[in-house]
Amino acid sequence: MLIELNKGIIEQLTKTELEIIKYINQNEGRMSELSIVDIAFDTFSSPSTVSRAVRKCGVNGFNELRYRSSMQTGKEEVSNMADVMNKSLIEAQRVIEQTSVSSILEIIKMINQVSRIYVIARGLTEYVGEEFSLKLQLLGYDSVFIRDPNIMMRKSQQLNSDELLIVFSLNGKTKELLQSVENANVCGAKVITCCSSEKSQLLELSDLSIVGYRDANDSIKEYEVASRLSLQIVARIVIDYIALYG
Repeated sequence: MLIELNKGIIEQLTKTELEIIKYINQNEGRMSELSIVDIAFDTFSSPSTVSRAVRKCGVNGFNELRYRSSMQTGKEEVSNMADVMNKSLIEAQRVIEQTSVSSILEIIKMINQVSRIYVIARGLTEYVGEEFSLKLQLLGYDSVFIRDPNIMMRKSQQLNSDELLIVFSLNGKTKELLQSVENANVCGAKVITCCSSEKSQLLELSDLSIVGYRDANDSIKEYEVASRLSLQIVARIVIDYIALYG
């Protein structure tokens, strides 16, 4: 059986949850190909009920259950897909686990205290910075996104002490970003950095910073196109909190 049941576990389960676990065990061979929605539909329940039932049985969520199942199928393509999906799950979990709640709240407080916000990023990280700046605008903030290296270095020399520079960077080594932050320091402007490297010099030059988790195994190794998922998650957390609680 995919999920072992004993008297103690059965006593914790509701009638519906027990039926879900029985369904999972009866369909063990198909489990790697099913979604949590599929199981909820077939058991006349809901995805949240399926998730709760699985966790009561000592499994750390539906994705872990599906991963276990895929490892037992013997089908290479199914196992490979499970590895790929599990990689994204682990990355997302690690980012959230190592993100300090107090640091996020301090960042939001700083955002609310300044008169204008400049967001800068380079390369593929520009997409993260641009979306973040746009959402700040939609929430009523005076936010400007800059991707051009010459403009960001020039503008960073003209910042006021009541303005904020927010930097998104994967490795934290881009020279234009480093120079812009140094310029902002000279002007007395506040600086927030969100990157995926604990060794970046940007962290030392910033008033506040968040370091996201980065998986060491990049899928496309020939180019610098590593996942920006950690940066996207941090950006979303900040925006969602501001949108919901101000």
